[in-house]
Amino acid sequence: MRSDLLTNVLSELNGASADIEASAVISTDGLMMAAQLPSGLDEDRVGAMGAAMLSLGDRTAQELSRGKLEQVLIKGDSGYVLMTHAGSEAVLSVLAKSEARLGLIFLDVKRAAESIAKLV
Repeated sequence: MRSDLLTNVLSELNGASADIEASAVISTDGLMMAAQLPSGLDEDRVGAMGAAMLSLGDRTAQELSRGKLEQVLIKGDSGYVLMTHAGSEAVLSVLAKSEARLGLIFLDVKRAAESIAKLV
């Protein structure tokens, strides 16, 4: 039931922008809770990497006195990976195209993370 609700949030997020290619909700332990991923991506690997990157971001922000971590953004030649907390127990990870308008995606991701936090 809960995974269906999480999947619905991800479907709405992916439909909000043509620039969003995939999304996933991952537990802070790295376990996949729900996903809308292309067939070529391994859910277990995505989960583990997402949780590890957010944990590293948390630690970095703390050690460098940057306050509470809001998000981790990775930019590659083929696009972006955006990760943000969705409550204290989950991480929302989004893959976006390289030409994506990040301001709109940040807004959509923030709303989705708030919805996910209420469900988790």
